[in-house]
Amino acid sequence: MSASTVRALVVTGPGRAEVQEVPAPVAVPGEVVVDVERVGVCGTDVEFFTGEMAYLHQGHAAYPMRLGHEWAGTVSAVGGGVDPSWVGRRVTGDTMLGDRTCRRCRRGHQHVCAQRQEVGIRGGRPGALAEQLAVPARSLHPLPGAVDAVLGALVEPGGNALRAAQAAAVGPGDRALVLGPGAIGLLTAMFLRAGGADVHLMGRTEESLAFARDLGFAHTCTEDTLPDLPFDAVVDASNAAHLPALALDLVEPAGRVVYIGLAGSPSRIDTRTLVLEDVTAVGVLSASPGLADTIAAYASGAVDPRPLVAATVGLDQVGAVLAGERVEGAGPGPKIHVDPTRI
Repeated sequence: MSASTVRALVVTGPGRAEVQEVPAPVAVPGEVVVDVERVGVCGTDVEFFTGEMAYLHQGHAAYPMRLGHEWAGTVSAVGGGVDPSWVGRRVTGDTMLGDRTCRRCRRGHQHVCAQRQEVGIRGGRPGALAEQLAVPARSLHPLPGAVDAVLGALVEPGGNALRAAQAAAVGPGDRALVLGPGAIGLLTAMFLRAGGADVHLMGRTEESLAFARDLGFAHTCTEDTLPDLPFDAVVDASNAAHLPALALDLVEPAGRVVYIGLAGSPSRIDTRTLVLEDVTAVGVLSASPGLADTIAAYASGAVDPRPLVAATVGLDQVGAVLAGERVEGAGPGPKIHVDPTRI
C-alpha cells in the first residue's frame, strides 16, 4: 500500500471477489476518514457476492462493489466543517445515509429515505472491507472504552436485534419465541433475555441449537418439536419463506409478531388471522434508531455478543468466506469478523 492507496475487497461480479489497491479515501467537507479495525460479514454481503441481492436487480447497486457495513475503527482525518476533536476517537457509524431533505428524513426516518445511500450496500457508497473508510461525520457514534473493536463491529447487527426485541414488547412474565438462531436471531434473544422475557429459540440444526444452549438459552426446538406453549411474541429472524405464516399461527391472541428476517422468495400471511386475533405485526429494516442504545447495552454488560464471533480473518480470506467456506479453526458462532490490517 502507498500513501495514496489502500487495500480493499472488491466484488467484481457474481461469485467473484478480489483484494485490490484502490484510491485512499479523502475527508471531503462534512466527512471523516476512519482507519478500520474490525468488520463483520453478514448475509447481505453474501447475497451481493452470489448476485441474489434485490438491490442489484432494482438498480440500487451495481458491480464492482465494496462491501462492509458492520464496522468499528478510529477517525484519522476530518473534512471541512467537521469538529477536529473526532480525530483519534474510536467510532462506529450508521449504515443508512438519508438525503436529509425529504419528508421521511425531516421526520427522523432517514433509514427509509427513498434516495438514501447505504454504506457498502446501496448507492455506490464504498463499504468498510478496506483499510480505510470515508463516512459522513453525522453518521458517527462514539464508542466508550468498554466497547472494543469486536463489540463495535457488532453494534450494527445489534441495533437491528434491539429494535426487534423492543418491537416484541415483552418483559418479565412473558414468553417469546425467536425463529432462526443466526446472528440476528441470537442477538434478538439476548436483548429479549436482558429485558426479562422467557426466551425460546427454534432452529433447523442441532449444531445451531446446541450453540444457543451454550449461550444459556435452555429452551430450544425444531419446527417438529415445538412445545405446546403460549407465546406472547414471536420474532421471525429466519430466511424461510413459510415461517412468517407460522409465526402468526404461533403467537398468542393480542400478541406481537416481529418480522426482521427476509426470504429469497415472497412470504404470505393470512391477514384474517391478524385481525381476528388482534395481533400486532411489526417489520424492522434498520439498526439506525437502535445504535446508541445498543452501544450502551454492550458497555454496561447487559448484553455480551462476543461469543457469536467464530473467527477473525484478513481481507484475503473474505472471498472464501463469502463463498461459504468455513474458516479453519473457527468456533461455533455464526459471525465471521475481518481485520483489514491482517495480512
